[in-house]
Amino acid sequence: MATSEAVLQLLGGSLPSLFGSDNSFRKLGSSHSSKSFIRYRKKRGPKFVNFLNCSNTRRPVHGNIAHSYSRSVKCKCQQADSASSIASEKGNGASWFVDNDQSFDTINGNTPSILQFETVREAKVGEEDFQSNGSLPPNGSVQDVLNRMAGNSLEDEAWELLRESMVYYCGSPIGTIAAKDPNSSAANVLNYDQVFIRDFIPSGIAFLLKGEYEIVRNFILHTLQLQSWEKTMDCHSPGQGLMPASFKVRTVPLDGDDSATEEVLDPDFGEAAIGRVAPVDSGLWWIILLRAYGKSSGDLSVQERIDVQTGIKMILRLCLADGFDMFPTLLVTDGSCMIDRRMGIHGHPLEIQALFQSALLCAREMLTPEDGSFDLIRALNNRLVALSFHIREYYWIDMKKLNEIYRYKTEEYSYDAVNKFNIYPDQISPWLVEWMPSKGGYLIGNLQPAHMDFRFFSLGNLWSIVCSLTTDDQSHAILDLIEAKWTDLVAEMPFKICYPALEGQEWQIITGYDPKNTPWSYHNGGAWPTLLWQLAVACIKMNRPEIAAKAVEVAEKRISRDKWPEYYDTKKARFIGKQAQLFQTWSIAGYLVAKLLLANPSAANILITQEDSELLNAFSCAVSSNPRRKKRGPKSSQKTYIV
Repeated sequence: MATSEAVLQLLGGSLPSLFGSDNSFRKLGSSHSSKSFIRYRKKRGPKFVNFLNCSNTRRPVHGNIAHSYSRSVKCKCQQADSASSIASEKGNGASWFVDNDQSFDTINGNTPSILQFETVREAKVGEEDFQSNGSLPPNGSVQDVLNRMAGNSLEDEAWELLRESMVYYCGSPIGTIAAKDPNSSAANVLNYDQVFIRDFIPSGIAFLLKGEYEIVRNFILHTLQLQSWEKTMDCHSPGQGLMPASFKVRTVPLDGDDSATEEVLDPDFGEAAIGRVAPVDSGLWWIILLRAYGKSSGDLSVQERIDVQTGIKMILRLCLADGFDMFPTLLVTDGSCMIDRRMGIHGHPLEIQALFQSALLCAREMLTPEDGSFDLIRALNNRLVALSFHIREYYWIDMKKLNEIYRYKTEEYSYDAVNKFNIYPDQISPWLVEWMPSKGGYLIGNLQPAHMDFRFFSLGNLWSIVCSLTTDDQSHAILDLIEAKWTDLVAEMPFKICYPALEGQEWQIITGYDPKNTPWSYHNGGAWPTLLWQLAVACIKMNRPEIAAKAVEVAEKRISRDKWPEYYDTKKARFIGKQAQLFQTWSIAGYLVAKLLLANPSAANILITQEDSELLNAFSCAVSSNPRRKKRGPKSSQKTYIV
């Protein structure tokens, strides 16, 4: 009952709401505190108020508390209903105007109110589409007006669906579920009713661009607490710092009181996932979202908190840990990222390397300088230089590079070998010779000894542009290739997750006869609308937004009519995926983010990372030192680039 009384005090206002003030929450910053804390939740001990639990007890006595919570949820609904009708005086579409002097973070105890938002409405809405006498605007046509009205209607529908997917915990929004199809049976839901870290990223970015920061802040802090959860599978525990793949809000009975319930967060670190693969990308996406939140909201207090700084360091130490690998790229198993099934990407997949680079640059910005951080920052800077050089030098392929590989000599045993990874020219597939355009290029999907995966992986290439893993010339070349191969990569629905698909015996061996990853389906060459937002960010960074705008127009022709599917099948993306979930949240959010960024390109800066002059100088030193001729010997301090 001590827990129940404490929770009642929490809800009644005698304690800070949810995580309390920053100072009180920082006391739980260490991983040891979090572990013992969560262990008490598992045992349901009576000694602690569990910040990951929300108890609802004695409702007849404290009816005002329940009324207060329902009023808070109602307030959010009112905000959602009015979102489509709020327009800025200068903006394109709907936007929120928030009083900067007021905070609407429930984590800090300030519950949002309708009165905190000013609704600014265009006085000349009618003049945008039609003049007062009913005639057409001077610079438009009937079709232009209808297209604009249809576009606004589609965005309104997407926002409504996105808000319906929101998950609440202790009365506050904490994330969005993966899919919410009203016609889907419970048996077909699988784990799509959970909040996935990677799936929430476009949702979080959409809310940030809309000026709604509370849900993103809550998501960041709650998932941070899950980071230190004790996780085991078959008596083995992964390293500290691992972020969960997903979590679910569950309502369970409270011990000692059958009439009361509590809400708990139930995370999955991969021990319940198909294939039991740990999510390597979750922690990297979390760092990227944390930086985006700070740059968008201007609230840097979150990333400066002791517990958040500790969380960043734990992720970095896990990624930068020494191992047997000779390469600066991250070594991962198959299925550890967006492609979460067996697809032959084990080793050093491009997607992970691009997210790794992005997370390192974001963390470099956010880490506070202190005595305990210097060694970590030094290792981070050295890794950035080595990783950039490695990817640009060995992953890049265009017609010129392809011809070089075609003429490679093999079995070179020397320190100055040209064919360092002993790649056999016969690995060049016939499809690649025909497919490679004369203008353009891309980063290959994977590189290991005697193996180059020549498939084009969209997310890895697009995010390499965003995080400056590629040079400007290489970034433009990737976009050139997308334009040249539009009918293959976009066709009737953007965007192919990879190209080409594995077929025949190759599909049998690599996927293990996976019935979901059949050729041109799901991860094996399927088209994923959520990739629109990464395409938009990459195109905006290179000042070529017309490419993304063209892809958005293609998607708008059918995505709503098709009920916002998870993915599309066939070589030209003509069919809705055979096992695709409908009303997939990140398909909805990906479209919204693309539209918002194309309307306000400067907002993409919250996601774009640039190499600064110090790192560029260190990279130049690495190139000029000619590593192909580097001899073995003891490490020299002159060869370590400390920025």
